[in-house]
Amino acid sequence: MSLLTFDQVSLELGHQRLLHEAAFSIAPGERVCLIGRNGAGKSTLFKLIAGELEPDKGEIRARSGLRISQLRQTLPEGGDLSVYDYVAAGLSELQRLIESYQARSREKPDRNGLRELEELQRRIEAGGGWHIDQRVRTILSELDLPAEKTLGQLSGGWQRRVALARALVNQPELLLLDEPTNHLDLSTIQWLENRVYAFAGSVMFVTHDRAFLQRLATRILELDRGRLSDWPYGYQKFLLEKENWLEAEARRHSLFDKKLAQEETWIRQGIKARRTRNEGRVRALKAMRETYAQRIKPQSQARVHIEEAEQSGRKVIEARNISHGFGDELLIQGLSLKIMRGDRIGLIGNNGVGKSTLLKILLGELPPQKGSVKLGTNLQIGYFDQTRRNLDPEKTVAGIVGDGADYIKINGKDRHVIGYLKGFLFSPERAMTRIKVLSGGECNRVILARLLARPSNLLVLDEPTNDLDMETLEVLEDRLCDYQGTLIVVSHDREFLDNVVTGVLVFEQGGRIRSYAGGYSDWLKQHKTLAETDNPNKNKKTKDEDGAEMPAKKNTGGKLSYKLQRELDLLPSKIEELERAVDELHRQTGAPDFYKQDYEKIQLVLDQLSEKEKELEAAMARWGELEAMQSALASS
Repeated sequence: MSLLTFDQVSLELGHQRLLHEAAFSIAPGERVCLIGRNGAGKSTLFKLIAGELEPDKGEIRARSGLRISQLRQTLPEGGDLSVYDYVAAGLSELQRLIESYQARSREKPDRNGLRELEELQRRIEAGGGWHIDQRVRTILSELDLPAEKTLGQLSGGWQRRVALARALVNQPELLLLDEPTNHLDLSTIQWLENRVYAFAGSVMFVTHDRAFLQRLATRILELDRGRLSDWPYGYQKFLLEKENWLEAEARRHSLFDKKLAQEETWIRQGIKARRTRNEGRVRALKAMRETYAQRIKPQSQARVHIEEAEQSGRKVIEARNISHGFGDELLIQGLSLKIMRGDRIGLIGNNGVGKSTLLKILLGELPPQKGSVKLGTNLQIGYFDQTRRNLDPEKTVAGIVGDGADYIKINGKDRHVIGYLKGFLFSPERAMTRIKVLSGGECNRVILARLLARPSNLLVLDEPTNDLDMETLEVLEDRLCDYQGTLIVVSHDREFLDNVVTGVLVFEQGGRIRSYAGGYSDWLKQHKTLAETDNPNKNKKTKDEDGAEMPAKKNTGGKLSYKLQRELDLLPSKIEELERAVDELHRQTGAPDFYKQDYEKIQLVLDQLSEKEKELEAAMARWGELEAMQSALASS
């Protein structure tokens, strides 16, 4: 049975048609990827699935009691909330049901009250059970999240983990992921990929990360100007089948257009022909005209041009024994590096290790604390900054790209800026839109359009792939592969790195920065580990036997005391025993005739259940605390 079905669903927002008679269903265990250009309506479709929007036409049917959770593009709000409280809020509806059940069970319910208790019991069991604290602490442990830290103390990547924990804690049957790899570094992307791959429920996701897509998707839904097409394949087969389909469609259209042209010629013949014309043929022509009018024409393709300057000198950048850090943290230590003309280098590392800092040092924007950097001759540098600097929110797209002029020089010839921007998927109307109303992907395209129109022989791209749709990304890759200058790229997009660079500079564990031939996949085969500085657990404090806070690093033995280790060893069996007792009491309360007994018998069982649940929650909390202490001591 399908979890969710769209039946001829249509939706328009303003004058934009986002969905037209969309029909699809999601079965248990599927991993469906929704693809389409920026602005096609993918996030809107998610809102329809989650019940946040109603369709204009058609019907959306969900299985009774279907649990849906969503990981949104934006980072979680509420910086003062603790990680525990934010994740627990994912069970707020279940908590409300449990509190209602407990409050009513303390009263003296009549027959109607007992029936209401029975219904509450059913809904709680369907929602995943009674042990909220246990479920929250389990998911925090699985995702290695610091329960007591606030969201404001975490980086964007770790906030993303917390948001995923909140989405997973209610054990959803359908998980919606909207650009889940945004704000994540390479290690966390791999962790998320493994987590989603092992997820027991169904997943529907939107992503521009092709490596993530290739591993996870079992099916592709493509949204194109309101039309939703269903491809029951993984990504690689989808690409092949889509190409074959487009070729077949082009042949069909060519034959149709030839026939239509013949019929139009016939209908315009002279008096004699019109006297004898077949009315059935006239009606058929009208039908052909209608079919032609409703045809969805192919969208204009992305066209990316890179304006190249004259050759630079043979030696582009030479760094000698450079070191740099902030405060007590040394990010770069004793690095020597030569970059020659034509080199194509990818910088690989997790968030916070110093990739952007190294770029600024190599470009001469930031002097190193030790060592020296020498730039080569005749350099014209194009620098794409991930912080999107120099974008005036009040200026238009065309004003930014053309610096206020109507024409720009491309291949030595004047070209109108509006025509140039069409290659970056900006319509004439969108090209005259102010920057402040653009999406993240559109802002990235503006910066790329402006940067690539300026002559360069050294391109430095810091996270250029963020928020770009896959079509623009693939066209950009092709142009970069043809680029004759020197290229330095920072990216968390594994496929992008493999396709455009010939060597990588990697921030590895232990503070080393090493170079390797090839791309990301070639480095991965070396079985090395990336450096990690962005981990809120690395200085986690534990508590001693008296409950006082104790930094893990002060314990030189690396083990729990005998008393605590003994307590930890015994807790699993105690928890198992309590769980069996609670399950048995739940089995009793879930029996069809339980609420038909005398009130005293009912209340006795409910009291026993409440007491055992409290004991179980306490045991689980203590187990989590001791496990955290043991992990911290082991890593000290």
